[in-house]
This record gives sequence, C-alpha cells and structure tokens, in this order.
Amino acid sequence: MSVGTRAAGMSVGSRDAGHQSAAQGDPEQVLASYRWRLDPATLREVVEEPDEFRTIRRRLTEKLGAAVDNKSRARLLSLRAVVSRILGELDDALADGRLALTYAEATGELRRTAVAQARLAHVLRWRGEFVEADRLFAEANSTELPQRLRAVLHEHAGRSCYDQGRLMEACHHFERALDLRGTEDPELQARIRLSLDAVAERVAETGFGPYPRSREEVLERDRPPMPARDGDLWGFSDPDGDLVVAAEYAEAQPFRDGLAWVRRPETERWSLIDRAGATVLEPSYPVVRSFSDGLAWVSDGGDAGWVAIDATGEVVVPHGFADVRPFQRGVAVVRRDGWGAVDRNGRIVVPTRHHGFATVLADGRYVDGFTEEGLAVVEVAGRRGVVNRAGKVLVAPSYPALVVHPVAFLVGDGTGRWGALDRRGEPLIEPVHRDRDEVVAEIERLLVDTSPVL
Repeated sequence: MSVGTRAAGMSVGSRDAGHQSAAQGDPEQVLASYRWRLDPATLREVVEEPDEFRTIRRRLTEKLGAAVDNKSRARLLSLRAVVSRILGELDDALADGRLALTYAEATGELRRTAVAQARLAHVLRWRGEFVEADRLFAEANSTELPQRLRAVLHEHAGRSCYDQGRLMEACHHFERALDLRGTEDPELQARIRLSLDAVAERVAETGFGPYPRSREEVLERDRPPMPARDGDLWGFSDPDGDLVVAAEYAEAQPFRDGLAWVRRPETERWSLIDRAGATVLEPSYPVVRSFSDGLAWVSDGGDAGWVAIDATGEVVVPHGFADVRPFQRGVAVVRRDGWGAVDRNGRIVVPTRHHGFATVLADGRYVDGFTEEGLAVVEVAGRRGVVNRAGKVLVAPSYPALVVHPVAFLVGDGTGRWGALDRRGEPLIEPVHRDRDEVVAEIERLLVDTSPVL
C-alpha cells in the first residue's frame, strides 16, 4: 500500500465540464452533468453557486409532485437529498434520503435500492453518523452491481473512513475502487489520487488509525457459536474458542437464523437447539437442512420427499419435493418432475417443468437459483431464458447461452457469437461479437448511467 504527496489546491471534477442552466434544463440532467470540485482537505464536494442548487432543488420538487410510481419517487427524493446535502441542509437531506430508500426498496430493484442506500449514507457521513453510513455503504455494494457503480461506492466508503481517521481502511476502499475501474476511468483515478494525498498528510500527523474492519464487522453481524469437537462429541464454541454449548452430540450443523440441528448419539433423528443450547424441537427427522429465511427443509428419508417446517416444527410447505434449495427472500428453488420455485406458503411460483435452474453471472460466478435481484436462468431442452422471483418470464427459454449482467442479459447464439438483451428482454446488442467482454464494453458505452451522481 502506498500513498502520494498532494499537490496544493488540487481539485477534481467528476462530471462533464459543460452543464445546462438550472433554470432551463431538466434538473436531473443538470445535476448529472455538474462538474464537482472536491475539497482537498475534507474530501467533500464544493459548489461555487449555491443559488443554482436551490433552483435545481425547486425543480426537482416540481417533478416530484407529478411522480406517481415508486421508481420515480425514489429517484427524485434521493436526488433532492443530494442537493440538500450539498447546501448543508442535512435535516432535510436525511428526511428525503430515508423516504427515498423506502420507495426504492418497494420496487425490489437491486441497483435502485443500492443508489438510494448510497445517497442516504452520504448524508449520514456528512452528519457524522458513521456507524449507519458505513453499514449502508457496505449493504449497497453488491457484487451483482456494475463495476463502475461498485467502484464509486468503495470510493465514498473510503471517504467516510477518512473522516473517522480509519486511514488504512480508507486506503483499502480506494485501492478496491481502482481495482474495479482504475484503468478505464481517468476521473476516478484523479479523485483517488487526491484522496490518497489527503490520507498521506493525515497519516503523517496521526498515523493510520484502527486496523481495518471486515465487512461483517461493518454490518455488525453477530457471529454465532460454531460447531467444535471435544473428544468424540460435538458442541459449539464462541469466536474466542471457548465452548459455550456442551459437547454432547454425535453430529452438529452450524447455526442459521439462530437455530442449529444436532443429533444425539442414541438416535438417528435430529433435534433443534437455540444458541443457548436449549432444545427447541425434540428428535424429529432423519434428514434435515439448515434454516434459512425462517424455514428449513426436512425429510423422513427414502422417497418421502422434502417438506419445509418453521421453527415450531409446523409443516408449512407440504408438497414433498425430490430436491430443494434454501429459501431466500421468500422463495426456494425446488425439483419435482423438473425444476421450479415455491414461495413460503407452498404456492408454486415457477412451474416445476424446467430441466435446469442455475444462473451464470457476467463476472464468472454461478448462483444456484435466484440472484440478489431476484433473477434466475432456467433451461428447457438446452435453451435458456430468465424468470424473476415472482414467476414472471422475462426472457423465454430460446437461447443456447445466457448470462446475467448487472444491467442486461448477455445471450449467445450457439455459434460463438454474443449479443445482449435489456432487462425487459428486448434486443439491445445484435449477436455479432465473438467475445462476451466485447459485449460488456458495448453495454458500458450504451448505458452511460451506470455511475449515477451520489
């Protein structure tokens, strides 16, 4: 890790130099094209004409009055929060930011929610409410988002750490931003250089500060006891290695949702315990899977099939499936004659007629079921399509290859050529490219709003 020396008075713009008049242009476009200047000591945005921003806010308010859907309200409220923050009116910014996040979450869209979280986090950072700000930056930064947006999220998280004197952690975020987009984004490079110069000056005065936190620590996730062997039996130990649940089990599964399955030596059936070691369910099933989203799949073995129970042991999904995956956000992938999906009430939301239900992401990762955004690639007779968590078919199974990109779907024609569809399943790029990376680069050129103003 290295940091440079700051040039005195250096400032960096992150938007195009020319921008429309706030009184004449669309306020969203004016804001998107505004040329920001970063204060080299505080790493906060500075504006030269506050009255222009008051005009932008007034015009955003006018647009908000005509907004009728959650998407528009989330976008306009969070942009108004940005403007109020820049003007130093942080109470108004906080109120707009929180309401914007409520509307964004109601859309169920990952990217829209992440942007609202980041804009609210930025307000909280300026207010000095760092615990919630850092948590929101961490929650927003999903690996399923465009790299350009993820890089900016790391940049802003780094600035929040800088404010707190967590300078080593700030450097980690800045370096991660460069890893994601540094060679392709000169403006990001310039802002990071400015930020690292600011870090260097502060390090010379105060040192690097506390050791960097893990993502789990930032999210304040409580680490449950882990299975630990003591002699021939299993118990559970805390993060320090101390045994907190006595070793009296022949087998033990990790805690999930505050509950763990354990099997005593005298039985082939599993019991359920809480984190204190108290028995929640007496020995019940010979085959069990961990709780997730408040439900667990269990089976009596043989051809009985899988059913889902709640923490009281009540069967809530009684169908008896041949194979199952954990519940996530109210839906689980299941197999009967074919693969499909079922909700928490046992309702089939995706018919069990698909030959495959595995999703490939543009970064090369595989998801066994639905993505965070609620999308899944399904296969019928070697052809792939896309369904969402509600069971809606977004792309009919008609492509030999299909990959989920953060803002599109990459599709292959089976001859080595690739193109793309938009998120509605409509053609975006013709399948003329011989490399998926070429398609991704074309998407970056077409979809310029992968890095919204935060």
